[in-house]
Amino acid sequence: MNRSKIPVNRSGKTKPQAEEEELDRRHQQEKEALRSMKRVLLHFRARMDDQLRPRGVTTAQMQVLFAVRNAPGSSGAQLARCCSITPQTAQALLKHLENGGFIVRGKDPVNDRIVTANITLAGERLMQAVEKKFVALQQEELWQGVSDHELASLNTLLKRCLSNLGDTDDSRGNCR
Repeated sequence: MNRSKIPVNRSGKTKPQAEEEELDRRHQQEKEALRSMKRVLLHFRARMDDQLRPRGVTTAQMQVLFAVRNAPGSSGAQLARCCSITPQTAQALLKHLENGGFIVRGKDPVNDRIVTANITLAGERLMQAVEKKFVALQQEELWQGVSDHELASLNTLLKRCLSNLGDTDDSRGNCR
């Protein structure tokens, strides 16, 4: 009986075994990268919420307030799309901001069924104070020890991942 010899590599594994192990290693690295991205975002948001709590606002409310400042006169639906949240969530956050005196809401001049939002002086003052804390948290903690080159590489990788997922719309970033 003629037995053909199955080729093995230096580690004594067949080519299919080696390829399967490589795919498994890649899969583990992908999972670790996703977990790390999520953990960074969760920890950063928790740190921001800790900084904002004494001011009576949350990170989510500040995200909407930034959107209101950058797109004054926007409707709740427009702000929801801009902030990647549901319209119901946007309305709840807007209500809290309005009750805090950080925004005023009014009727759209063209369509009186649409309620718009604009930032108040108190909202602008809050934003200025929060921006200082936000920049300090980024520079002093989050990006400590990360070089400009590493940060640029990370941005390139993340943009490629977004593109791979079909998200080529960078306009939402203009709202924050």
